[in-house]
Amino acid sequence: MKIQKGDAGYLRRRKRLLILEAVVSFGLVAALIIAGYVTTKTKLNLLTVVAVLGCLPASRILVNLIMVMPHDSIDEATELEISAVTEELTMAYDLVITSEKKAMPVAAVAIYNNTICGYVPVKKVDVDYAAKHIKSIMKQNQFDKVVVKFFHDYKAFLTRAEGMNNIASVEQQDTRKHEEMIKGLLLDISL
Repeated sequence: MKIQKGDAGYLRRRKRLLILEAVVSFGLVAALIIAGYVTTKTKLNLLTVVAVLGCLPASRILVNLIMVMPHDSIDEATELEISAVTEELTMAYDLVITSEKKAMPVAAVAIYNNTICGYVPVKKVDVDYAAKHIKSIMKQNQFDKVVVKFFHDYKAFLTRAEGMNNIASVEQQDTRKHEEMIKGLLLDISL
């Protein structure tokens, strides 16, 4: 099964793919320069021009790799523990929420109806700023009454997610489409 954005392990897979793409693309650039020099005995040739133009997409791949590299995927044990208490909720894992000023790694996000709660293991992330940013994005996309809360404390997040799951199992409302739209917005603003 292919790991997609929002699945546990996405960042780990994305790093591997970007490293492979960067090595291949810069390898092609180097091969073009070498081939042009070997065939014409000068660096002023058409293959050098093609190699220089090939640096543009290769550099874009490298920038994406640099953006993703400092962030880690959620470990499997934690993901299994979270998914055990969130069967009724819409979940997203391994997000790096971006704003104009910051990139904020969020290990897990639980969504039920108009409530979003997330677990942020990195202590230097300002959870209030992250919540305010997501709330403003939701408001811009006509999700006005969304409640957003992020936690540094894993136990507090797990308790909140379990409570949301209990509410979802009691109410049994069909809010999955609405939740998927909210999840889609979160994925759109994430690396």
